Amino acid sequence: MEKESGRVEFRGFPYNPYPIQIDFMEALYRSLDQGGVSLLESPTGTGKTLSIICSALQWVFDQRQKEGLGKRVVSDQNHKGEGQIGSDDEPDWLRNFVVDNDNLSPDKNNKKKLGFKKSDKQKKGLVSGDFKRGDRCGKKENGCFRTKNDGMDLYEEEFLLEDYESEEEGGSSAGKSMTKRKGVAGNSIPSSSDEEEEDGSDEEEKGLKIFFCSRTHSQLSQFIKELNKTAFANEITAVCLGSRKNFCINEEVLKLGNSARINERCLELQRSRKDGLLKIKKLDSEGKIRQTKATCGCPMLRKHKLQRQFKSEASQEVALDIEDLVRLGKSIGTCPYYGSRSMIPRADLLVLPYQSLLLKSSRESLGLKLKDNIVIIDEAHNLADSLIGMYDAKVTALQLDNVHSQIERYFARFCNLLGPGNRRYIQTLMVLTRAFLQTLRNENDSSSVNTCQEEEKFAEAKAILDTSMAINEFLFSLNIDNINLVKLIHYLKESNFVHKISGYGEKIASLQRDFTPNNREGNVEEDSILSSFQAFVSMLISLTNSDGDGRIIISKNQSTYSGKQEGSIKYIMLTGEKIFSEIVNEAHAVILAGGTLQPIEEIRERLFPKISHDKLHFFSCGHIVPSKSILPIAVPCGPSGRSFDFSYGSRSSSIVIEELGLLLCNLATVVPEGIVVFFSSFEYETQVYNLWKTSGILERIMKKKRIFREPRKTNDTELILKEYKETIDGLSLSGEDGAQHRGAVLLAVVGGKISEGINFSDGMGRCIVMVGLPYPNPSDVELMERVKYIDSLGQSNLTKNNQISVTNEYYNGDTQSAFSILRNCRRRGKEYYENLCMKAVNQSIGRAIRHINDYAAILLVDKRYAFDSLQRSLSHPTNKLPQWIKDSFVSASDSYGQVHRLLHQFFKFNQKKHCL
Repeated sequence: MEKESGRVEFRGFPYNPYPIQIDFMEALYRSLDQGGVSLLESPTGTGKTLSIICSALQWVFDQRQKEGLGKRVVSDQNHKGEGQIGSDDEPDWLRNFVVDNDNLSPDKNNKKKLGFKKSDKQKKGLVSGDFKRGDRCGKKENGCFRTKNDGMDLYEEEFLLEDYESEEEGGSSAGKSMTKRKGVAGNSIPSSSDEEEEDGSDEEEKGLKIFFCSRTHSQLSQFIKELNKTAFANEITAVCLGSRKNFCINEEVLKLGNSARINERCLELQRSRKDGLLKIKKLDSEGKIRQTKATCGCPMLRKHKLQRQFKSEASQEVALDIEDLVRLGKSIGTCPYYGSRSMIPRADLLVLPYQSLLLKSSRESLGLKLKDNIVIIDEAHNLADSLIGMYDAKVTALQLDNVHSQIERYFARFCNLLGPGNRRYIQTLMVLTRAFLQTLRNENDSSSVNTCQEEEKFAEAKAILDTSMAINEFLFSLNIDNINLVKLIHYLKESNFVHKISGYGEKIASLQRDFTPNNREGNVEEDSILSSFQAFVSMLISLTNSDGDGRIIISKNQSTYSGKQEGSIKYIMLTGEKIFSEIVNEAHAVILAGGTLQPIEEIRERLFPKISHDKLHFFSCGHIVPSKSILPIAVPCGPSGRSFDFSYGSRSSSIVIEELGLLLCNLATVVPEGIVVFFSSFEYETQVYNLWKTSGILERIMKKKRIFREPRKTNDTELILKEYKETIDGLSLSGEDGAQHRGAVLLAVVGGKISEGINFSDGMGRCIVMVGLPYPNPSDVELMERVKYIDSLGQSNLTKNNQISVTNEYYNGDTQSAFSILRNCRRRGKEYYENLCMKAVNQSIGRAIRHINDYAAILLVDKRYAFDSLQRSLSHPTNKLPQWIKDSFVSASDSYGQVHRLLHQFFKFNQKKHCL
């Protein structure tokens, strides 16, 4: 609803909004009106999430009003948090929100007949040239009929592949089964995105949806909590989607722990449900195979009426987060994962993690329709890297070994029972796995590491074995460029090959374990047969990408002591333009929101370089806190006057580390409550901690403040944070200045869980200390490939052909080569590398200021942060800080005394101010 002045009135906002919140909401509203792509920047702690909710839902409501769907009145009491949207004449889309169970068809009536789909025409055969070898198994058979006399055991029958007819046998399509299975989907490559048909799949889709996605489940839960503060909470249907690991309530599945194993088991149960009865073969007392009947499918999905009950109750509640949906599922006794998915068609707002929206396969499996709808992506500062990272694929030598041995065993057992189509494809797969293994285990490479005895030399030798190449170069080097991978992948999907062969392998392994109970070969949970096949097939799919879209990283690792050589083949996607363009082209508007999105030009070049300027909008607002509530300051030297240089070659110096310890001793005296110190890596934090411990500095700090350390395992983080907070709160409650611990120090790591999603409001973060500039590891081959690719953006084809570009530089993973590449980079490559560092800095220091009455000091400890105002260049690190920090930034002199005086004055002023 708009005022007469033309300004939008956001009546759903639960409080009296600050001016910058109004500005942000109006900018978002205009962006939705205009369509296209918008980048909206609002510092953390400014109520960004609440502003997004109220602006976007207000726009949807207004659009539906304009479309003639009725009017509704928003109470003016909303500013008190008690207002409700709605009246007797509210539109049907709001009034008729309770699910009509009578209109929901039972699951069995909604099932689609699933058979083998026909592929697009493919002129090229499976193999070009002379690869069409004769069959090893003697005569070709036009059909294989399973009889009691074919030599198969009872448990083997279900694993036999159906005859597959390809073009070579006269098939009209690229390949199809001659006998359709009963009710079994053709897709045989399960992943987290491969799903079954859901209840309500034919339900009418409600138009004009909002898709809100963020990186973590905790951020999505926070979004739901903010939504429930608004007047929209009871008037729209919001659905929170997530992973099986977060939703599953089947204890037998959940105890697998590993996400991949949980996904596999869930899909396996769904397939068994569709097949009818799940058959279990066990050995009886006489050693004979006996077949028994087991429960069909997952017990949490047996009763469709419970799924409909879940859908009805969830729709009538206010917006539920993942934890709420899990509790509801447990109380009803049905699966909340599939229950939440069944609500998608009638939802107005879908809240989901990055992967569910950005992966095309996930969108398709969930049935998400972006056409003319709204997509809002929060925490978008690293969107480009997150997006392309989802399309990476990796297969290890162990997995390849597993796949190759399983195929060989299967082929040896069923060869005489398979038709010529199946035999040809299976032989091709064996050729591929053998080629992949040969490139990882080339004996000629072993001599380079046999004489490496010292750890540093071994690490360097190991790095030299990491190489990268383009897709076509990789295929030519293995002499497999004549294989039609597209057609092979089609066969894998249509033939149910992966499940047949992995099922057979798991059954053999199970029987072997029954015979030899003490035999436990390999880690079943981490390296299952199905997981190995999934990794292998994902790699094959990656090899069908365009040659310039990504790179192949070959890592050959060899143990100096055992002589055992292992490694991996990894595909890394380099460009997200094609992937993201599918979302931009479908949606009416795409909103990228974040605390720090600068530099905008990098995001545009990497995700939507071809979008017209009239379809690209940018807005940035300041912070709600006054400038006197923050003290960002550069600290170029310590209390002893020694310079702080945490560059790669100097940071391990004991002198530098001890000086940092002395600084922290001083801070423990002047800073009240909590101090959070960020290091560049866990390894460096450990090195610093150990040196402080031996030098006695740690003991000095602990006389003033208790010390906590971020754990490497994210599962332990919550416990540490709880103890850290209790220490701070205990100080606040006691008010005893003479307490042994006057607060606490938390040692954290940039890029860890604490730096990304934890808020240190009030006493938990009175001072944030950033140690050095956390540049990414230059010896990371994948990183350097991305640097080289980004450096080449914007070059014309003529320039690329006539000039020697850094992209042509050979790189094998050693640090010196990496620095050489960075030195020779043009502007884009260097900026990308620098931006990665400063984005990490901004994320970490933004954890402190969370509301208008908060205050904190921010110390950037390194001489490279300091600058002379007359000599400060555009490339200086501090120019990449958020504007609200730059406006108050202090570049201290060479004297630590000035830093200490500023800190003392800052905390004295704010403590007095907030005590009034």
